[in-house]
Amino acid sequence: MVGPTTNASQFETLWPLESSGLEPPHDSAGYKLLISKMSATIITEPMLISSQDQAAATSASNQNISSAQIEIEFAKCDCCGLTEECTPAYIGKIRERYMGKWICGLCAEAVKDEVVRSDRLISTEEALARHMNVCKKFKSSCPPRGDPTVHLIAAMRQILRRSLDSPRRLRSTPASPTRNQEEITRPMLARSGSCFPSLSG
Repeated sequence: MVGPTTNASQFETLWPLESSGLEPPHDSAGYKLLISKMSATIITEPMLISSQDQAAATSASNQNISSAQIEIEFAKCDCCGLTEECTPAYIGKIRERYMGKWICGLCAEAVKDEVVRSDRLISTEEALARHMNVCKKFKSSCPPRGDPTVHLIAAMRQILRRSLDSPRRLRSTPASPTRNQEEITRPMLARSGSCFPSLSG
């Protein structure tokens, strides 16, 4: 199969890049080489960005960084007193969910646990009130300590003990059908004894 023949004079008459310093090709292989040189020339030419555009882009990125720094606030939990860094939008969402009170993630889980552990169906507001009472009792029973980490560990230990001592109640809902009586009365986890038998005696 013979391809179409090309004449060097055809390329010379159609040659638009005389000023570029590239010579016109004399055959089809030379034309392919010329196309690759042209694309390399076009791609490697630097783009000029005006200093005004560059200054606008720099100031926009600085505004984004400063606005991100402004949007973080410290919020203190109304139950346990733990302080967390949050955005104002997140703080507003939590306050809306918990009747105007801001509570940390640990206390939110404890409120959910209060709802599940209750003998009857209770609202989030009532569960929050119960959890706040537990926190107040705990704060009043413990002397103030210098290290908040120790205080937090003690609070988590007390919450864990409460959850282990009282088994969870199951409700019949479409998502979780009623189970037989054996599964309901059996505790989830049971204590077998002291963790430190060698220290106790």
